[in-house]
Amino acid sequence: MSPTLRGADAELVRRALEHDEPLPGTVGFAGELDGTLVRDVLGRVPLYVEADRDPTNPDTQWAFEPTALEVPELLPPGSTLDLTAETDPEPRWTLPEPPLETDHDAALERLSDAIRTATTDARSADHDIAVAFSGGVDSALVAELLDAPLFVVGFPDSHDVEAARTAADAMGRELTVVSLEPTDLERTVPHVARAIGRTNAMDVQIALPLSLVGEHVAAEGFDALAVGQGADELFGGYEKVVHLDHRVEAETTRGAVREGIATLPDQLPRDRHAIEATGLEPVMPLLHDAVVDAALRLPDSLLADEDERKRALRLVAADVLPEDVARRDKKAVQYGSLVARELDRLARQAGYKRRIDDHVTKYVRSLLEDEPVPPTE
Repeated sequence: MSPTLRGADAELVRRALEHDEPLPGTVGFAGELDGTLVRDVLGRVPLYVEADRDPTNPDTQWAFEPTALEVPELLPPGSTLDLTAETDPEPRWTLPEPPLETDHDAALERLSDAIRTATTDARSADHDIAVAFSGGVDSALVAELLDAPLFVVGFPDSHDVEAARTAADAMGRELTVVSLEPTDLERTVPHVARAIGRTNAMDVQIALPLSLVGEHVAAEGFDALAVGQGADELFGGYEKVVHLDHRVEAETTRGAVREGIATLPDQLPRDRHAIEATGLEPVMPLLHDAVVDAALRLPDSLLADEDERKRALRLVAADVLPEDVARRDKKAVQYGSLVARELDRLARQAGYKRRIDDHVTKYVRSLLEDEPVPPTE
């Protein structure tokens, strides 16, 4: 029988509901509890409901994967839904606003302890874990604290492959390189698009490296893949949080970071589904409740400025990583792996020229004409 609750045990979720605790010490949870659907405040575990829900047949109206429903809709993060009533989801948790930690040493100590708690919990989960490693500080810190094997995916001349090699050398670690060819993308695009329930170019480009490294990791006998997801959102990894440009409404770096955190519920289902479709359990230690709480307390000066982004994370990482690795910048995975470049090339070779609006998305959808993706976009 399939589990009806993922990410946490029933008693913990009941306590979180009873005490209105949005960060009860998990890495996210979702599912059915006592006839009610629940999803954690950051939507770290995806949960879908049928758009035209029939409350007289509740057991068939929800699923963990979008492909299991006719017209799937994500249950909003931090909400509950009575499956037997014709009601809308009810908001139950909101992202907390803990007090600002003005003592830098105390803030860094709290963050360091939280990350170690998260990785200790991950190691105790009885999984054989590998790490998707790009050579950046996020995945390097996860890899070092988990003491797990390193795998990088990318085309032979990609930034990520070279960065991962030099970082692994600096850390004294072995590295497995999953070297890609264009045929890997052609083969994988339809599978990935169906798994994530999305066909837009950006989401597919991001999900492809996760799926391709996951395939190799699973073939090597591992059952879980650890990633550094969440670091950019939690710690100020984006240019926009420094410049406070048109992409943000906030007037402070801390406020802009909070806006970034609010985008996680839309991003994480894509990443989890891409990994799960390879048969692996996603492990995301940097999204543990303790880490989220510590991040929410950081002042602007420990987040980002013109000189450095993710300052607090880098300072914590410098305690366990070589300085060069802790201070490295990284490229987004779709660009660092060259997956975006090669998918664009495949689209143009198939006749979808750049002058065509959103040509890569159209190419992706052309590969799915015989089996459309459920409309979750």
